[in-house]
Amino acid sequence: MSLPASREFAVEVVQRLVDAGYEALWAGGCVRDFLMGNEPSDFDVATSARPEEVRAVFGKRRTLAIGESFGVIVVLGPDRTAGQVEVATFRTDSSYSDGRRPDTVTFSTAREDARRRDFTINGMFYDPLREQLIDYVGGRIDLEYRILRAIGDPEERIEEDKLRMLRAIRFAAKFDFNLDQRTAEAIRKLASEIRVVSQERITEELRKMLAHASRAKGIRMLDEAGLLPLVLPDLEEPWSDPDYAEQSLRMLASEHDGSCVLSLAILFRQLPTEADISGIPAASKKQQLRASPVVQLGKRLRLSNREIETIRWLVDKVPLLLRGRQLPLHQLKGLLAHEHRDMLLEMARLLTLGQGAEAREHFAYCQEYLSRTPAETLNPPPLLNGADLIALGLKPGHEFSQLLEQVRHAQLDEQISQRQQAIEWINKHRNEQT
Repeated sequence: MSLPASREFAVEVVQRLVDAGYEALWAGGCVRDFLMGNEPSDFDVATSARPEEVRAVFGKRRTLAIGESFGVIVVLGPDRTAGQVEVATFRTDSSYSDGRRPDTVTFSTAREDARRRDFTINGMFYDPLREQLIDYVGGRIDLEYRILRAIGDPEERIEEDKLRMLRAIRFAAKFDFNLDQRTAEAIRKLASEIRVVSQERITEELRKMLAHASRAKGIRMLDEAGLLPLVLPDLEEPWSDPDYAEQSLRMLASEHDGSCVLSLAILFRQLPTEADISGIPAASKKQQLRASPVVQLGKRLRLSNREIETIRWLVDKVPLLLRGRQLPLHQLKGLLAHEHRDMLLEMARLLTLGQGAEAREHFAYCQEYLSRTPAETLNPPPLLNGADLIALGLKPGHEFSQLLEQVRHAQLDEQISQRQQAIEWINKHRNEQT
């Protein structure tokens, strides 16, 4: 049976380095995944070859010197299916002044290289030519016993890169491992130092954690380690309510969507989606939305504008869906025709798990209505547009947009269905307003 293209290329990289007289091994997460019976998503190779020697073996056109000062060269595959392989020279690291990268690196041996890595399950090597595991750190035993353990002194590993606290919890949750006691104690002791890590790096770890099926365990472990209020400070107040915390964890555990956006909406479902800026003269709706706690949270997390707006919309609209029978048709159709309808329905389903029969009945009604209503009925083409109103003698302005919205509501409420009916509706309501 042929190998996946990416693995075949990773074997080729090792073979060519060995043929050139260097030691070369698969390293890190790809070895862990391989031993766990999972196909690695990418491959890393560790080698005795120096960066310039790696480039000499594969040629400068097939290599990228993206981390040459740290001994890292990317070797490009022959095509997209093969991907690329990161090749790093065996090294030891000096001190980490910035709490992220070593100040200097010294090229070394495989044994020394293994000892500088973060966790034992990520510190193993594999020789794909001899099909032999090289384990200097006890990673194989920890895999067998499902333990997430820092290599060497846990506090030293964390001091080198504070993000390792989040990575430890994400890996333990993802693989359903237990944290080694010394590693867990070090995380609790140093939790406050997570503040020195950039928000972008923290958010990237949270994205990976919340997008995985183990998200509930990950959040619970963050809470137990004292990290949750530090990485998600807006959650500290609602999380102090045990019922809110437990319901959130149940919802996360039952979530089917696999979206970090939906997970964040679940966690922050009690945050206001509009700000109270009543004291500001002529405060617009847009100002209220931009200043809302949900939007400000998204900005602090460095989420994209699209992600922020999706979270705000979900938090704002899910209470409406849970009283679906009572909604005007135009409002219900607007929710069920929205591009994020599936996430909204999933969030509503999860909320009903902890609510009474009435909420479940409203949700069931929405599902039933969606199943029997064609898409063209949910979101039919508008009967009129701005050009039509201008032709009727109206001037663009506040009343103009109001009339367009109202005639659209009448259409969705199935009060009118023809263009001429819409024109008559406009004329009637114009006369009433004048």
